[in-house]
Amino acid sequence: MWDLLTSWDNLWLAFGKAARGKRGGLSVAAFEHQLADHLLSLQAELRDGTYRLGAYRHFVIHEPKRRRISAAPFRDRVVHHALCNLIEPVFDARFIDHSYANRVGKGTHRAVDQLQIWAKRYRYALRMDVVQHFPSLDHGVLRAEIGRVVSDERTLALVDQILASGAGVLAGEYTPVYFAGDDLFAANRQRGLPIGNLTSQFWSNVYMNDLDQFVTRELGCAAYLRYVDDFCLFSDSKRALWAWHTRIIGRLAGLRLTAHEREAQVMPATQGIPWLGFVVYPDRRLLKRRNAVAFTRRLRNALDLYQLGRISFAELDASIQGWINHVRYADTWGLREHILESNPIGRRSSVTTP
Repeated sequence: MWDLLTSWDNLWLAFGKAARGKRGGLSVAAFEHQLADHLLSLQAELRDGTYRLGAYRHFVIHEPKRRRISAAPFRDRVVHHALCNLIEPVFDARFIDHSYANRVGKGTHRAVDQLQIWAKRYRYALRMDVVQHFPSLDHGVLRAEIGRVVSDERTLALVDQILASGAGVLAGEYTPVYFAGDDLFAANRQRGLPIGNLTSQFWSNVYMNDLDQFVTRELGCAAYLRYVDDFCLFSDSKRALWAWHTRIIGRLAGLRLTAHEREAQVMPATQGIPWLGFVVYPDRRLLKRRNAVAFTRRLRNALDLYQLGRISFAELDASIQGWINHVRYADTWGLREHILESNPIGRRSSVTTP
């Protein structure tokens, strides 16, 4: 596995994936300027054991909610892709079909489609999500899961290095939780995956696969789906869903995770299920109000920047079209028309600001 991971072909492929959509960035351009030399240097460092990860760059976003994003240096992102090229297909074959996040052929809208299919078929739903998902993922639990599938020592050493680089990155976002059997040293367990890493998105699925298998195989739930840390179970029996709820709480504790208890309620499917920014009913989908409010705020800011000459019309249009392409999966024609008519594109200033 290590020879394949560090091969020229895999590193070349990894560069292409890491650079996709980002070739205008300075770090990508600098790496691409002497691409062969940089890839050969990276290959040599990986093979002789001298490769070391660089420092993350951190920033905070506030939409759709506050999150601390950690961006790895570009050459490290190439290595992340090189690793995932090799091990992700092995794990993906073990995942359940209805795990929708960060997988080829899946995604948000297919997750919404499937949820609505089951909302039409079943009377009740139990929707749950994990508290502080990425900050709380335990390195020991994750490393054990990876080690069950990957045996190559050098590949595992790279996994360990990437894991260690993220230790403490989200410490300020995590509220300590003690589980049954913990001692005082449990507070020192390494946890947290940097939001923004390709490996973090993939490892989240590896981590949560235990829950997926538990729900579908041991509990026997025939209608279950998950997107990152949001998951939903369906049944025609309220009693069955509440019994599953209790057992899921126990299983999550075994993974050193907790669920938001207030939101974990059994509800009639006809009541409307909050799911990935939408409220999904058996016969329709609505956009959550906060999504519309957040877009209106972003649109007005983009219009101001366009009128000042700080962004081009193409950039303004891309922002609008991106939102439309997302919300068109719900019954939002009237909402889109209202927002866009209420915020017309004004006259562009003749004076541009550098």
